[in-house]
Amino acid sequence: MGRTDMRLKPVLSIVLFATLSGSFLTAQPPAGSPPQPGAGMDRDRGGWSGGGMRGGFRIGPPGIWWHNPDLIQKLTLTPDQQKRMDDILQQSKLQLIDLRAAVEKQEVLMEPMLAANPPDTNKILAQIDHTAQARAELEKANAKMLLGIRNVLTPDQWTKLQAEGRERRRMRMQGGPEGRGGPGSDGQAPPPPGGPGGGEGMQ
Repeated sequence: MGRTDMRLKPVLSIVLFATLSGSFLTAQPPAGSPPQPGAGMDRDRGGWSGGGMRGGFRIGPPGIWWHNPDLIQKLTLTPDQQKRMDDILQQSKLQLIDLRAAVEKQEVLMEPMLAANPPDTNKILAQIDHTAQARAELEKANAKMLLGIRNVLTPDQWTKLQAEGRERRRMRMQGGPEGRGGPGSDGQAPPPPGGPGGGEGMQ
């Protein structure tokens, strides 16, 4: 029994990590509500608050950033572009809700397996595979949505969006208005816009 417990420690650690940090786009979003491109954004304000996919795929600032008045002006976003981004988000919501529910279902199925005494290692490992596959489908669907939103931008707009993210990050590091307690920060420092990883990745 002691040896079984020793072997299961790495497995339990993986499961706990997946359960605690695997949720992304919680029901606040993609963007919040059913997943939004990030979270913590007030659609009317178009603010830059923290949150969003934890460790997941993100492009650009969190939330529905194309309704941020400042970014609309700096990127010269057109009403048509905003509508196209809204449409992509709306069309993706139901799928993302279903996929998120599928992840949660697999996580719930694992709970009694972990509570069993003694635990069945093979069943737990198989369930980890099911959970990982469900999460991968969710990540891919979210990535597809975010890439669709990015593709609405022109190359010049994308370059400006990246530059804006770098500038905001610099201001946060210097304790500027976008830093702690700054406008739209809600006390959190949002990740900068960037490639598929939110800062690194596609350039």
